[in-house]
Amino acid sequence: MKTLKKKALMMAAVAAIVLGTLAVSYFTGPNAEADSTYNDNHGKVKNVIFLIPDGFSASYGTNYRWFKGKKSKMDEILVGMHRTYSADTKVTDSAAAGTAMATGVKTNNGMISMSPDGKKLKSILETVEEKGKATGLIATTTITYATPAVFASHVASRTNEALIAPQLLENGVDVLLGGGKKYFPAQLITKAKKGGYHYISSRDELLKGAAKSNKLLGLFADDALAPSLDRAETNQPTLAEMTETAINILQKNKEGFFLMVEGSQIDWAGHDNDAAWAMNDVAAFEEALVKALSFAKKDRHTLVVVAGDHDTGGMSVGGYDLYEANVEILRNVTATGDYMVTKLNARRSNVKAVVKKYTGLDLTDDEVGKVRAASKPDMAINKIVSERARIGWTSKVHTGVDIPLYAYGPGSDLFRGLHENTDLPVLMAKATKIKFDGK
Repeated sequence: MKTLKKKALMMAAVAAIVLGTLAVSYFTGPNAEADSTYNDNHGKVKNVIFLIPDGFSASYGTNYRWFKGKKSKMDEILVGMHRTYSADTKVTDSAAAGTAMATGVKTNNGMISMSPDGKKLKSILETVEEKGKATGLIATTTITYATPAVFASHVASRTNEALIAPQLLENGVDVLLGGGKKYFPAQLITKAKKGGYHYISSRDELLKGAAKSNKLLGLFADDALAPSLDRAETNQPTLAEMTETAINILQKNKEGFFLMVEGSQIDWAGHDNDAAWAMNDVAAFEEALVKALSFAKKDRHTLVVVAGDHDTGGMSVGGYDLYEANVEILRNVTATGDYMVTKLNARRSNVKAVVKKYTGLDLTDDEVGKVRAASKPDMAINKIVSERARIGWTSKVHTGVDIPLYAYGPGSDLFRGLHENTDLPVLMAKATKIKFDGK
């Protein structure tokens, strides 16, 4: 018996040594990424970067993969899905969806961080501010539009952007970047400067020293910024440039920061059924995500969360009763339908030449006739381009499908599975060990 016990002990000791050796090899050799992944998921969360591709759904993600020709950065960090319905309808608008994602509470369409019965709802941004963290909001629409507004203002109707603007400043958001200059009259800009904001209005100013500021207000257009396809005609920054500048400013705060970055015009492209605009604005959004992930990988205390607020347009991959998709042709499109229309002459006799110049497509006589006769020639052009790409659309507004959810960094494991959109700010707070219920 003693001999058997000795043999058993010796075998256990050898097994322990072998397993230990394998473990060391695993976490220092080719599989070292596993250790990194564990640390990424379980480390301390100091910062949260919440990126919202407005209007983006799984079909946008699939079409974008074909458009790009390889996996996207979103694909690499996919963890789950979330449900988007609002308090009063199965198909949400951006105000109600944003409110849910900012406050953890469902509300009615059109309402900005207020409950259906009119009570103000505290946002995750306002909560982290109370903990001493820096905050920032970025959008390619007006900075007073629904999605950025829900994080730092409270109004009964999203249309009241003039009332939202002063609230963003009164709330003390450290970095505000986007369009909407028309909602910030001279006296409000003056008040912002007295409050410590460095004010800029062009891409040149953003890139030349703006990151040295501690508080930054950047308003780069009277209304929304130009679509990414058309922005070369302006002096407006890219979403990636705004994101990088914001991170450089906010990371100065030793307590950490919360930053919301919206790829706003993916949604607008969906409303116009403009497939090329949509794909190019997803590409611009991905470039901003790369900036966020690059910082997070170096910092190791930053949680990155990506979630569209709803689907727009009911986009399909393939369509028109054909088993094919031809998304690649969108790579040749160099302008939005909106922009192409501005190049048409009064009689629209140059339709064929304009569309050829900006899309590379040779229109048939029938297609030319449809554009010339259309009450909305931009939509007619978009429909032709989409049909050539075999991308279908079911709507010019939103749909109620579930939306992909992506996460990277410490706390990212919390976002796995199917969630309500109201779960997102609660999980962000949980990751940062901050108490938050949104009420």
